[in-house]
Parts: sequence; structure tokens; C-alpha cells
Amino acid sequence: MADEIILEAKGITKLYPGTRALENVDFKVRRGKVNVLIGENGAGKSTLMKIIAGVESATSGEILINGSIAHYTTPAEAISHGVGIIHQELNLFPNLNIAENIFMTRELKKNPITIDLKKQVEEAKKYLDKLQLFIDPTTLVRNLRAGQQQIVEICKVLSQKAHIIIMDEPTSSLCQAEVSILFNIINELMVSGVTVIYISHRLEEIMRIGDYITILRDGHFIAEERVKNINLQWIIEKMTGNNHILRIETDRTAGEEILRVEHLTLPKRNGGYVLKDVSFTLRRNEILGIYGLRGAGRTELLECLIGAQSSMNGSIYLGGRKVTSHDINGRIKDGFALIPEDRKNLGIFHNLSIEKNMTISSLKRFTKRTEIKKRKERTAVQDIVNQLQIKLFSPDEFITSLSGGNQQKVVIGKSLLTEPKVLLMDEPTRGIDIGAKQDVFRICNNLVGRGVGVIFVSSEMQEILAIPDRVLVLSGGCLKGEFTNETVTEEKLVLTSALDLNAKE
Repeated sequence: MADEIILEAKGITKLYPGTRALENVDFKVRRGKVNVLIGENGAGKSTLMKIIAGVESATSGEILINGSIAHYTTPAEAISHGVGIIHQELNLFPNLNIAENIFMTRELKKNPITIDLKKQVEEAKKYLDKLQLFIDPTTLVRNLRAGQQQIVEICKVLSQKAHIIIMDEPTSSLCQAEVSILFNIINELMVSGVTVIYISHRLEEIMRIGDYITILRDGHFIAEERVKNINLQWIIEKMTGNNHILRIETDRTAGEEILRVEHLTLPKRNGGYVLKDVSFTLRRNEILGIYGLRGAGRTELLECLIGAQSSMNGSIYLGGRKVTSHDINGRIKDGFALIPEDRKNLGIFHNLSIEKNMTISSLKRFTKRTEIKKRKERTAVQDIVNQLQIKLFSPDEFITSLSGGNQQKVVIGKSLLTEPKVLLMDEPTRGIDIGAKQDVFRICNNLVGRGVGVIFVSSEMQEILAIPDRVLVLSGGCLKGEFTNETVTEEKLVLTSALDLNAKE
């Protein structure tokens, strides 16, 4: 007898300006089962879940719950239909206690203006006991471990009477013991009639906890199957499509060592590690790619190199000499430069001109005593504009007048004006069009040809396969694999980044 379908997404299409995130996607959710949704970065998983959870609205298509069309456009309306979501980035208030977080915006009241704190604590304890987290509900969330915070999120969703719970990468920050506890909780939830939609890149987890699996690729439905009928190779083939990648060919050969990192470790605030015992080298005439799933530690690794993580342990050698500076300013002087992942919030100053954005990290080059040499500054900026082919009317315009691709070139130009020895590029093509991406690739190759070491972090599989000369794979904060551009394949990256992730301590 076929398992009953409790929720069905039919013909879901989602258009954003300039992109089609989902196209005519179908997704069936079986009652009382763990329904796994999987796909590479950019496959459309998060978009589909946001639509099902009421965070986004579909351009076309419909959601059916228990066979009837469900009309909702907000998370609150989705909850009224029994659908709740636990985001990968937990939505908790660290300065409030567990009970206050569970009932946030739905406080239990003695009367219209007075919150019944005692009742909230009593009810919170019932949910905590049900999920076997035997802890005082008045404990501040900031004092909880990651796994305990995850359980509080589940309590919050259950308190909203959700019977379909979406879990987005729920184990990304959990250790092995906490993963086992979570899986026990999921099994208990299913016994009580709750249905789970489970998003994960961790292939071993899927085989362990999943009942059904649906695979998306490039915004399209690819396959659906019972987990008991498949294996890891089937998943990888469906996810990747056995794509053949056109690599960017160069005639360069790696030279002497520029950068050496030894036993880099970054502890978590509440125990465990963001990065653990990571060691690698970067050589002249080489683009070193860093690949990993979300939460693997890619961005944190670059932050350690640029001096933004003061709790880092380990040794860094640049040009054979040990780096002794411990802050961003010192690392810039040493020869590091970072192009941050979040260009909008960390890469540009919205209220400054293009020129001021470009020179703000290298003002000493253009300053004599307290005076900025305007002509020298303008000449340097114009050289960068020509070199990077930045399309602008005048350097005096606000940077917000530029397209996303040209803004990114300004951020790259800002780094180049610091005359770096090693350029750290964190998702440098995110949010820019294909033409601008090609320009960024060209810039990378030109920089390497001039002797600058480039570390290129990307979640785009095609870029990691096409651009770097060598690729390192991070998983769970540990270095799990290393491939040259001749030996790297999509299948190897998927397998290396997704397996053995629960070994974090």
C-alpha cells in the first residue's frame, strides 16, 4: 500500500529578475515519513522550501495539503495550515531564556497586557521533556550548545501546532552525539504523527534517516525514490547529471611557495570547532580553490588569514617568514587582501564615491602628512579602472550607481591598491551576471601571471572545476581532500564534501 501524501507541490515555478530559480517542479511529501530534498548549491531547494513555508510566493503552481489547494503567502498563514520551518541559521534570541524564545510573538497571557511567565515555563518544560532536553526553561539561550539550540527551535515549531516540519540543514553545526539525539527526536516525532521534510548535503545522513528522496538540479525536478531502493552512487549521478566541465586551460606551472598554513584551528564559542587542524600551501603562479558546503568553514578560513578571527590557533608563513600580526590592519600590511562574500554589507561604503571606495584601504599611499594627494589618488584609480575594465561615467559617482559586476570590480580594485601578495576571494562572482563573471576569471588569471597568489572560494561547482589549478575540500571544518585540475571531478567534490561530516568533536 502506497504511503499517503500529506502535502504536494505541483508545477512550482519561481522567477526572479534575470533568473528562473524553479521551473515546473513537483514535490510529494508522505505523511509520517522523513522526506529528503537534495541537490547541489543553486538547485532550488531553499527556494522551494521558502514557498512551502510561506516565506516566498510561487510565480505559478500550487500547494495541496491533504488533497486540497492551500492558499497562503506568509509564514504565519503556513503555520495555520500546519507547516513550520526550522532554518539553518537559527532564529533565536540569545539574550532571552528558552521559554521566552519558544513563545516569542505568541506569549501566554494572564490578561490582555500581562504575560504569564510561570505558565510559559511550565509549557516549555513539557516540550523540552518530550524531546528529552532536561534543562531549566529559564536558561538563557546563549548558554546552550548548538544541539540544544536546535532542539529549542523544534520545540518552538511544535508549540505552533505544526504537523509538517521543514528542517533545513539541521545537523550543519552539530557534533556526532547531537546528531544521534536529533535523529532519535525525529523518529519520536514520526511516531506521534509529525511529517518531516529534511534538507541536507550529508549523504550518509540521508541513507540513515530518510524514507523518501527527491532530487533537484538547476531548478528542475530530476528524480524521486524510496531511500531503501537507492545507493550513494545513484544520488551522485542524479545530482550531477554526469556533466562534462569545460576547464579554462593555461600554460602556467606552479612556482615556489608563497603561503603556508600549519594546523590552523578555530574553536567555537560553545565548544567544538569551526576549523580543526587545517594545513595547506599556496604556490606562485597558482589559483588555489576552496570548496565545501555551507558551514564547512570556508569563509572562516579566509577570515583567519586576514586577521578577523582573534581566537585562531596555528601558524601562518608568508614568503617563508612567520606572520606575527594578529589584526586586519597588520595582515593588510603583511600582504593579505580579502574580497568578502557579502559585498553589499562588508565590501563597499554605500555613501561614498567610487574613488573613495577604491582607495579607502590604501590611503597611506596617497597621503603626505595630513594631506591626500588628489592627483596621485585619481591616477591610481584610473589605472585600476582601465586594468579591470570598470564601466563608469566618473570616479566621483556614488558606488551605488554601478551594476553589481562593476561594484565587485571596485572591491577587487580596492584590494589591488593595497599591493597584496595573497588575494583572498570569497565567492567573488556571487550576484553578478555571466559577463562580469568572465571578467573576474580573467582578472584572477592576470593577477596570478603577475605573481599574486590567489585563493578562490566558491560554492559554484562549475567555477571550482573550471578556474583553480588545485582544489582543497573542506567538510565540517576539516580538510578532507585535495585535487589538481587534472584529477578533480564533480563526483569527487560531491562525495568528499558530503561524507564523514559527523566526526566533529
